[in-house]
Amino acid sequence: MHKTIAFIGAGNMASAIFGGMIDGGYPADAIIATSPDDTMLAPLRERYGIRTQTDNATAVSDADVVVLAVKPQIMRQVCEPLRDAVQDRKPLIVSVAAGLEAATLEGWLGGELAVIRCMPNTPSLVGAGASGLYANPRVNAEQRDLAAELLSAVGLVEWVDDEPLLNAVTAVSGSGPAYFFLFFEAMEEAGVNLGLPRETARRLALQTGFGAASMALKSEHDPAQLKRNVMSPQGATERAIQHFEDAELRQIVEGAMQACAARAQEMAKDFGK
Repeated sequence: MHKTIAFIGAGNMASAIFGGMIDGGYPADAIIATSPDDTMLAPLRERYGIRTQTDNATAVSDADVVVLAVKPQIMRQVCEPLRDAVQDRKPLIVSVAAGLEAATLEGWLGGELAVIRCMPNTPSLVGAGASGLYANPRVNAEQRDLAAELLSAVGLVEWVDDEPLLNAVTAVSGSGPAYFFLFFEAMEEAGVNLGLPRETARRLALQTGFGAASMALKSEHDPAQLKRNVMSPQGATERAIQHFEDAELRQIVEGAMQACAARAQEMAKDFGK
């Protein structure tokens, strides 16, 4: 039998996850989504055939897995009223909220719970996500497999053994899409300055990014070798890459990602109060 999964919060990330699960064959009637506003739930019932509920505690009382998919700023006020229902049911708790440690969530929900933290990213909305997962010591092998099934419905899943490494996951993949969007934006603008129509420059930049990522994922070579394969001695690509190196692009990326990870660590303290 399939486990009953309750999504507390029915926004874009939650609907991307359960939509991907249903597309992969998970039964819609084993999924519950909640929102205080039924007008938000009605389209989800119609589109996916899932069960919906405006009362979070009622949804939790019937769930084997509870996915916490609300903003971290309101997580405490959402979790604390669920304490009794969670303690009665003892479901697996999966959080997709950034910056809230497993122990904090466990405390708000009454303690002694299996908790998995997940750091997904926005490409999950188009089935091309990358998620880092951490499980606290109370999570068993079956629960780990179920969480992996849940998140692999929207993309790649990678486990980390130490919870603080989720800050590094945030720096690489959680915030990473924005880095590429910035690079695409810069390539588009440079293409326009070189004389291309804006739409042409944008389409070429985006397709090139998609093609490069697809090629890297399928190749037996690492990105460094793939880069060298594009470069001819004293050619145009070599000149461009040398310009990036002279401008210390690697150090810029390193600094940006260190800043991102540091802020993720700060958020754990800020939101956990």
